[in-house]
Amino acid sequence: MNSYSSKLVENTVNELAKLPGIGKKTALRLTLHLIKQDLSEVEALSKSILRMRNEIKFCKSCFNISDSDICEICANPKRDHSIICIVEDIRDVMAIENTAQYKGIYHILGGIISPMDGIGPNDLNIESLINKVAQGNINEIIMALSTTIEGDTTIFYIYKKIKDFNLSITTIARGVAIGDELEYTDEITLGRSIINRTPYISSFEKSEGKME
Repeated sequence: MNSYSSKLVENTVNELAKLPGIGKKTALRLTLHLIKQDLSEVEALSKSILRMRNEIKFCKSCFNISDSDICEICANPKRDHSIICIVEDIRDVMAIENTAQYKGIYHILGGIISPMDGIGPNDLNIESLINKVAQGNINEIIMALSTTIEGDTTIFYIYKKIKDFNLSITTIARGVAIGDELEYTDEITLGRSIINRTPYISSFEKSEGKME
């Protein structure tokens, strides 16, 4: 039995409920709220969403969301372009930027290696990272991926690809708990993890050394 007295309301609720973290009850509350708003405010919201979706770009350098071909971070001459912080997605950039403790630039992989999900190295923005490093203008690579098996696997893969270049490879301090994602880590903890980053020494290589 249909509990909605309006098909228009039902359709709106169903569309809003497709958004992450929005269930049917929340979608209904949002829909009823929009009904109470002035038409001009609802139109402004609709236009903003449509314009964002149609005009949003991805930075050609770091793959961050941007209004232009190069994002504001990469275009900022005050940032240290010799330091690259590798992150999984755009939300991690936002989390680190909120700490105000990092002044380098970023490289967004667009995910992490996960064979269970069918995601391999070729599905990520890894080749472009290697090309950046090969140009010789990078002094440090910071591995700031989720402290999960998939995150560690991705770090190890990238490490093997760039370890022979003349640069420092570091990882954020393990103040971020094992299994945590960066976007859910509080700003103070994440900021300290960036500041107190440590040299990356692969556990695989430690094991190999013991076997020799």
